Amino acid sequence: MKLQTIIPLKQFENQIHIDSQLLLVGSCFVENIGRKLIDFKFKSVVNPFGILFHPEVIARTFEYAANNKKFTASDVLKVDEAYVSFDAHSQLNDTHQNGILENLNSALETLISSCVASSHIIITLGTAWGYDYKLEHKIVANCHKIPQREFDKKLASPAQIDNALIRIINSIYKLNTDVHIIFTVSPVRHIKDGFIENQRSKAHLITAIHNILDSHTNVGYFPSFELMMDELRDYRFYDRDLIHPNDLAVDYIWERFSSSYFSSETQAVLKRIDEIQRGLSHRAFNPESKNHQDFLKNLQNKIHNLQDSFPHIQF
Repeated sequence: MKLQTIIPLKQFENQIHIDSQLLLVGSCFVENIGRKLIDFKFKSVVNPFGILFHPEVIARTFEYAANNKKFTASDVLKVDEAYVSFDAHSQLNDTHQNGILENLNSALETLISSCVASSHIIITLGTAWGYDYKLEHKIVANCHKIPQREFDKKLASPAQIDNALIRIINSIYKLNTDVHIIFTVSPVRHIKDGFIENQRSKAHLITAIHNILDSHTNVGYFPSFELMMDELRDYRFYDRDLIHPNDLAVDYIWERFSSSYFSSETQAVLKRIDEIQRGLSHRAFNPESKNHQDFLKNLQNKIHNLQDSFPHIQF
């Protein structure tokens, strides 16, 4: 009996290896995948500017990197007791102007160096709905609790998103012509925009990505949104808010991602890492027993054998 519709996934030609360098930018879902990559000891950088949802904001961020921008006082403003930037998540805010400028320029340096070094860049688009700050006519990364009357809410068209994606790709290639780019659409539903509005938004994002795939050979697409909507169409795969994928869903999507993008050698290494991680988290009933001491010795041997092949892996 068939109880689930399965999306057929092809093997990605430019596969990810355990020693690949990865950069992940975009919505909160990219942080879920980023945590998995970090847990499995991949060399990964996740969201230097914090969570970014809108393709225009992501495009602007990569353009800053390609042009080696320097953030100055004109790029920040004071809201209540904190300095904020419309180019970053609130996690970069600071109570001092010099503090936020240091945070922004440090994040940009991280983004530039990661673009240059990365073999793969994963970009997750969250929404086509954006908030345009009226005084600057600028789609913002975060409203920073500024009153909504100071923004115009706008839905980006597929053509506008096409333009943003091309700018992202061109900016990345300006820094690294050999990198492989993977686009995906976040499975998180932005129902604060409205149920119908969320569907329009996701449709625009998916349409735009597929518009640019055929003309860019080093660009791929991973269907995380489709996996959530079609393979996991049950509220048991959602968090308590009924919007965000829960841990079970993230694990499932991670497994599908792994099978499509990781080489067989890498998948074998991940099994070894998982076995070691489980061993390290084991709590012994009798830590002084010979059995446990033998277990620890065997575990250290596994770690050393793995590190002989992959020195960057640390536990």
